[in-house]
Amino acid sequence: MGYKKKLIFDVLTIFPCMFSGPLTESIIKRAQEKKVIQINLHNLRDYTQDKHRLTDDYAYGGGAGMIMKPEPIFGGVKKILDERTKGKKNIKLSDIRIILMSPQGKQFNQKMAEGLKSARCLIFICGHYKGVDARVKTLITDEISIGEYVLTGGELPAMVVIDAVTRLIPKAVNRLESVRKDSYSGRLLDYPHYTRPEVFKNLKVPEVLLSGNHSRIKKWRKIEAVKNTFYNKPELLEKIRKSKEEKEILAGIKLAYKKEKKVEP
Repeated sequence: MGYKKKLIFDVLTIFPCMFSGPLTESIIKRAQEKKVIQINLHNLRDYTQDKHRLTDDYAYGGGAGMIMKPEPIFGGVKKILDERTKGKKNIKLSDIRIILMSPQGKQFNQKMAEGLKSARCLIFICGHYKGVDARVKTLITDEISIGEYVLTGGELPAMVVIDAVTRLIPKAVNRLESVRKDSYSGRLLDYPHYTRPEVFKNLKVPEVLLSGNHSRIKKWRKIEAVKNTFYNKPELLEKIRKSKEEKEILAGIKLAYKKEKKVEP
């Protein structure tokens, strides 16, 4: 079934200006122009309840670092939900995902991006400082991390997720086939790619790619994909169900690796 309705990204942040560059260029810019996605930035300070527009406060029980207050986040999410679920083009609550970007969340990956693509609206909560009030977690459907490290806030991780999801949407990219063959979109990492010139700094494009023999090229690419995965992400090879051809290729690569390292088979 074709993709018929645009995906709406709503971002709650205290630094909306951070998004002006990454979300207004390249594929994401074109996707917005084609109206296959819509990105709305919401300043959390607009939902504060005091004259100073405070979005953070000291932690109960003491300790270093400030905690983001729950009131602005709850208020912002409620306003967005009201806007998305009411009116002629309303969206069902079941089609809305509320995402907290957090180093404690599940590790983001390509499979997760594929799952998020099927939503109608993604609401991102960008944390800051020491984190958000724990009661915010009663609001969310997903808690996502982009890696085992800590950033100053959830803005950059939200941009990463928006980018990864956007490029999976039909019409967002000119050739969807190229996206489907990306690393992590398939079962293996991608094979090496080459373009003109044929020779650069005495480095030549592999002869097989110039042969015009599509059968040989396909075989070479399969071998290189398995090899790339073996050397860079061997854990993927343990997870996937390998074909007979892939098992034979992998056995040959392992044997060559052992000889190269002078390890007894």
